[in-house]
Amino acid sequence: MDGIGVSVSIEVYRDAWGVPHLRAADQDELAFAQGRVTARDRAWQLEVERHRAQGTTAAFLGAAELGWDTFARRARLADTARRCFERLERDDARTAAWVRAYVDGVNDGLAEGAGRAPEFTETGLAPGRWEPWTPLAVWLTTHILFAGFPTKLWREEVARRLGEEWTELFATDGPGTSGSNGWLVAGGRTASGAALVAGDPHRFIEAPGVYQQIRLACPAYDVVGIAVPGIPGLAHFGHTGPVAWAITNAMSDYQDLYRERLRRLPDGGVEAYGPEGWRPATRHTETIEVAGGEPVVVEVIETERGPVIIGVDDEPEDGTSDDPAAERGAPEDASRDGAAQVRTSQDRGPRDAAAQDPASGWEGVALRYPPRVTGLLGFEVLPALLRARTVADVDAALDGWVEPVNVVLAADTEGGLLHRVAGRVPVRHRANSLRIVPAWDPAHAWEAAPAPLPRAEVDGHAVMANARGLAAPLGIEFAAPHRADRIDALLGASADWTPESITAVHRDTDNRSAARLLAAVARVGGSEGGSEGGQALAGPSPAGLSPAASAVHDRLLAWDRRMDAESTDAGLYAAVRGAVVRRLAAHEAFASLREPAPYPEVFRPWLALGPRVAYALETLLVAGPVPAGDVDRIVREALDEVAAGEPPAAWGVTHRLAPWQALPDPDDAQWPGLGGDHDCVLSTSSVPGWTDRSARASAARYVWDLADRERSGWIVPFGASGVPGDPHHRDQLPLWLRGELAPVTTDWQNLTKEQG
Repeated sequence: MDGIGVSVSIEVYRDAWGVPHLRAADQDELAFAQGRVTARDRAWQLEVERHRAQGTTAAFLGAAELGWDTFARRARLADTARRCFERLERDDARTAAWVRAYVDGVNDGLAEGAGRAPEFTETGLAPGRWEPWTPLAVWLTTHILFAGFPTKLWREEVARRLGEEWTELFATDGPGTSGSNGWLVAGGRTASGAALVAGDPHRFIEAPGVYQQIRLACPAYDVVGIAVPGIPGLAHFGHTGPVAWAITNAMSDYQDLYRERLRRLPDGGVEAYGPEGWRPATRHTETIEVAGGEPVVVEVIETERGPVIIGVDDEPEDGTSDDPAAERGAPEDASRDGAAQVRTSQDRGPRDAAAQDPASGWEGVALRYPPRVTGLLGFEVLPALLRARTVADVDAALDGWVEPVNVVLAADTEGGLLHRVAGRVPVRHRANSLRIVPAWDPAHAWEAAPAPLPRAEVDGHAVMANARGLAAPLGIEFAAPHRADRIDALLGASADWTPESITAVHRDTDNRSAARLLAAVARVGGSEGGSEGGQALAGPSPAGLSPAASAVHDRLLAWDRRMDAESTDAGLYAAVRGAVVRRLAAHEAFASLREPAPYPEVFRPWLALGPRVAYALETLLVAGPVPAGDVDRIVREALDEVAAGEPPAAWGVTHRLAPWQALPDPDDAQWPGLGGDHDCVLSTSSVPGWTDRSARASAARYVWDLADRERSGWIVPFGASGVPGDPHHRDQLPLWLRGELAPVTTDWQNLTKEQG
C-alpha cells in the first residue's frame, strides 16, 4: 500500500467525542486507516515514542533525555524490534504485512498531523519515517520497565547496605509502578443475563493519553476498543460484539539482571566471563545527538546473557581492576547474589580458571529479557484477537502472547468465560527473581521451555487487580490485596448489575490500607482503636498527647476512611501519613540506604529511599529494622507536627493530577484535584511524605456489555485528539474526573463521516 495513497474503500467516522470509527474493505486497508488516523490525531505523540524507542530524544528535547537515550541504545530496544519483525516475517508473513500496512498509514498521515501539532515547530523537529519494525520498538519501549527489573537493583542495595536478612523487606506486597483493576460479572449476576467486563488500567498519566479509543470495522470483524497509539489492533481491551476481553498486569517476573565480569582485548574488543569461561562479547559505539550540546558517544556491549545496561563506562583507565576481590574470580558475590547455596562443582571449575587468570577488567550488569532471547514479541496475536468470536478464540490467540505478562478476563455471548495468565515467563532459579545474579554460575541459566501459565474458573464474578493470586507462582512482588478485596466485596453485594450501576465500582474511594496506620494512631493515643467494617472507631481519650494532637487523633479515628477529593479528614490522614513516612525514612536504621545507589539516573525512581518507605509503610509499621517503640514515637511526633501546623486542606487541594508531557505545560494550575489513593479502587498514586501530586491513575476506564454493545462505555483522561486547541483535546477530562463514561456508539447513522 506504500505510495498508493488512501484506498477509496476507507471511511472515517467520528462520534460526539471525536473518537475515530474506521471502515475498510479488508484488514490491511483497515490497518492502514488506523495508522493514518492515529498519525493525524497523535503525530507528536507518535514521533516522541519513535524517538524514545530509537534513543534519539535528546536530539530535540535536550540533554535531560540523555539518560533514557543511553539506556534505550544499550538495552538494544530498536535492534530487538528489528529481530522480532524479521522473525514475524519468517513465521507469519500475513501478520507482518498487516503491520506494514499500519506503518504505511502512519507515514501517509504524519505530515498532515505534524502540521496541526505546534510542538514540531516549538522544537524544530521534522516528522520522520516509520519502519515496519517501529511499532514493535514502541511496544518494547512502553513495557521494558513495566516488569520492574530495577527493583532487583534496589534489593541488591538493601542486602549490601542493610543486611541479607532484609533483602525482601521492601518486596512485600504494595503498590508498584504499574497496575490495573479488572473484573468480570457472569450473566447470572447481571440484570440482562449477559456478562459484563469492566476495569481501568493504571499507568503513569501522559498528555496525550497512553490509550486511544477506536473502532475497527471490515468484512472480517467489527471491534471497538482501546488501542495503544503506534500499535495496530487492540492488544489490551476490546469488544467484537460476540466476545470482549480485558487485561491487567500479572506482576510476573520475566527479566533478569546478571553480574558480568568484562575485560578489554588489545584490539579493543571485549570478553565476558560466563559459565564456560571468557567468551567474546559484541561491542560497538553509537553517537547520541544532543540539542544545544555536543554529541555523546556511547559504547554498546552485549554478552551471551544480554545487553550490558550498567557499568559499561566503569572500565578502569589503566585496564586493571580496582577491586581486589575481582582478581580472585569475584568470590565476593557469594555473599551478594543471594544464591551461594546453589554453587556447584561445575561452577567452581571456570571460577578456579579465573583465579589462575587474574585478568584485568571491570564489572557490569546485563539485562536478559524474553524478546531479546527468542525474537518473539507476540504481535501474531493482535489480528487474531480482532477476529475472535468466542472466549475459546481469545484463549487460543493468547497462547502466542509474550510481553508484557498479563492476567486476562474475557466473556462471550454464549456464556463462555475466561480467566487466565498470558505471556512468556522463563523458568530459572528463584534467586534470579530477587537480585542480580552471577553470569558465571550455570545455576542461573534459563530453561528452554517457559513456565506454564495459570488459569481459573469464574464463579459468579472474577477480579484481577495485581494482587497475589492467579499469577502468584510467576512473580515476587504484587499489589496489596486492598483493591482486589474491595472490588470482590462490592461485586458480591448485588446480583443485578447493569452497565450503568457497575461504574460505581470505578469510583470507590474506600482506603483499606489506612487501617494499620489508624491502629498505630489509636495505640499511641491510648485508644483501643483499629477499624471495624471500614469505619475507624474512637477509643478512650488519648493519653500522652497534646490537646491539639488529641484532636487530630480523634478525627482520624472517626474518619470514614474515604479518600474523597472534598474530604478534609482524608487530607488530615494524608498529612499524618506523610509525616510518619518522612520520619521513618530519616530513622537511623535506614541511614545506609540514604546514599544514592551507584546506578544510572534512569533507574533512580526505583532506588530512592523515601518512596520505598512510603510504599512499604504498612509493613514497616509492624516489621523491619525500626524498633516498635520508635515506630510509636514517630507516630506521636507526626500527630504533634500536623496538629501544630496549618489545618490540612481537603484532599483534592493537594492531591492534584500531574501528567507527564514531553514538553511540560507552564500552566501547572490547570491540573485538577483528585479523589482516591493508590490502594483505593479509584487508584490515584502519589508519593506520601514527598508529594501529594498524582502521576499515576486510570489511563482509561471501560465497561463492555455482552448483552448490547451500545450500552458499553469508555473514557480516557483527556480526549481523542493530541492536538492542543482541538475540540476533542481534553473534552473527556470532566467526565473522567466525575468517574463517568462516554457512550460507545456503534450505529453508523449516529456517527459523522469525515470528508476527504
